[in-house]
Amino acid sequence: MASERILIVDDEAYVRTVMAAMLEKSDYSPVLAANSAEALQHLENDAPYDLVLSDIMMQGLDGIGLLERVRAIEPETPVVMVTAIHDVAVAISAMRKGAYDYLLKPFEKEQLLTAVRRALDYRRLVQQNRLYRHNLEQLVAARTEMLRLAMNDLERSYDITLEALGDALDLKDAETEGHSKRVTAYTIALARAMGVSSTDIRVMARGAFLHDIGKMAIPDAILLKPGTLNPQEQTVMREHCARGYQMLRKIPFLQEAAEIVYSHQEHFDGTGYPRSLKGEQIPLGARIFAVSDTLDAITSDRPYRRANSFTAARKEIGRCSGTQFDPRVVQVYLSMPDKLWDDLRTEISVHARRFSPFAFSDHHEEHGT
Repeated sequence: MASERILIVDDEAYVRTVMAAMLEKSDYSPVLAANSAEALQHLENDAPYDLVLSDIMMQGLDGIGLLERVRAIEPETPVVMVTAIHDVAVAISAMRKGAYDYLLKPFEKEQLLTAVRRALDYRRLVQQNRLYRHNLEQLVAARTEMLRLAMNDLERSYDITLEALGDALDLKDAETEGHSKRVTAYTIALARAMGVSSTDIRVMARGAFLHDIGKMAIPDAILLKPGTLNPQEQTVMREHCARGYQMLRKIPFLQEAAEIVYSHQEHFDGTGYPRSLKGEQIPLGARIFAVSDTLDAITSDRPYRRANSFTAARKEIGRCSGTQFDPRVVQVYLSMPDKLWDDLRTEISVHARRFSPFAFSDHHEEHGT
């Protein structure tokens, strides 16, 4: 049964006929062309061909020119040049331009069939390799997607655990209920306005949400004391930054967030604690958080005072630019409308039980807000 289609291109009718007869007896399907123009018509109208056997010396477009066109039209189709010119330079030129093999006239039937078989075997290898690469790419893509989904599930399970820790802290310190979720939402919005990458925003969100996690290690007598803390008690309370850092730094996916927890009480001018860091020594996430934390503190009720307005918070944060806060962060904050913060606070208040600060981060990333 005829199988591979072979295009024979030669301006000598006798040569074409003889080559076709040899190939037909070996169950190939030859198609004949008297010149390059006819060959190109076949390639354009009834492709594909498994092999092209082409003479070099032809009227019009010669065999080398046809070779270049074949490589452009059907790059996987091997071309064997057939010629009576015994010139090594011609053979080298043909091979450099992409010919698979070179057959000298006159040739025996077996020489022709050997060249044809080798060229067709090469084509099959090329096709198998392409199919293998395609299947491999699909497999890699599928495995990569599976890994991405697994990582997303794992990351989400981590975040659910973090939310449980935050809820536990809120239960212990009712005075700041909802505070962690609000400052996380504010931090995300401010970081996004500053052009922070989505990856870094997720780190900042975790650091903001867990900023007070170290308070779980502070004695209730100090943490829940209704009055003013004495100097010794203040010293113990200030340990919550380092305590929180120690709790989180050994967890691989929280190592960067732990740095924010450690630094969230530092001041831009170096007067904060626990390490008196200054300027850019303070992680950017902690500098952004500091503005968000003060914004929420001023606009939230406390046992000793009523909540103040977002306008008042804007004035106070602006006043402390360069001392407590990074001026660059303050500048971005001041460019954002108070309605944004009010809307975020309302959204968290209305959906307090179902509000997830980490899902909030992903949702606003998808919607570009």
